[in-house]
Amino acid sequence: MPSRAKVRPQTVRQYKRDIMNRWAVLDTADIPNDGGELKLSKRGQEFSIRLSGIRGDLMNSREHGSEEALAELGCARLNVLEHARVLVGGLGMGFTLATALKSLTPSAQVTVAELIPAVVEWNRGPLGECAGQPLQDERTRVHIGDVAQLLADSEQVFDAILLDVDNSPEGLTHSGNDWLYSTDGLCALYKSLSPEGTLAIWSAGPNPLFLVRLKKSGFHALARTVRARPGKGSRHTIFLAQKGTAILRALAN
Repeated sequence: MPSRAKVRPQTVRQYKRDIMNRWAVLDTADIPNDGGELKLSKRGQEFSIRLSGIRGDLMNSREHGSEEALAELGCARLNVLEHARVLVGGLGMGFTLATALKSLTPSAQVTVAELIPAVVEWNRGPLGECAGQPLQDERTRVHIGDVAQLLADSEQVFDAILLDVDNSPEGLTHSGNDWLYSTDGLCALYKSLSPEGTLAIWSAGPNPLFLVRLKKSGFHALARTVRARPGKGSRHTIFLAQKGTAILRALAN
């Protein structure tokens, strides 16, 4: 009778590493208006959201420094403002929402608008642990739908609007986002802000023409380069625009 082949310990360890390094698809979701398909995957304790057919992550739970910077910059003056009202456009993995909540007083209210219902459900499940379950914060209000439509339908005025609804001012995941970045959209955002209100927009990279468009829409504006991870990782851009100039003067120095 032939003897059984022995499996070397390093082979077993390598096999286990290979299993741990495989991405497991947890769920998929269609983007409205034929925008494609989002895919939620997990590998060990790491989560990824990808756009089918596009190489690389749209979001990764290990790289969220720029999403946090979006909220930190956009809410910089609100840490002592009672009853502040903040709008977050795009839930993602919840890091922007979570950081905004940390920057605000207990009397604040944050409305997060998310176009894709499944993304909200993902954040109510295990994915939500990555950012500390910000949807469970009593100051959070969820609007499932287009943030642009919310702005059009609502007369509410916000002290800060934080937008992370696409990859850049040229819409990648949803063509409807183009309006938000247009002159008409920026004017609507301007009107939706309080007198010293701040608009912060996340982008995968710089866009000098968009900065000009912000200024033509009445904003005082600048662009800041931030990193995906502390001190390393991809460089992203935060466009920071304000009706007033105090925060921008401080950041420019």
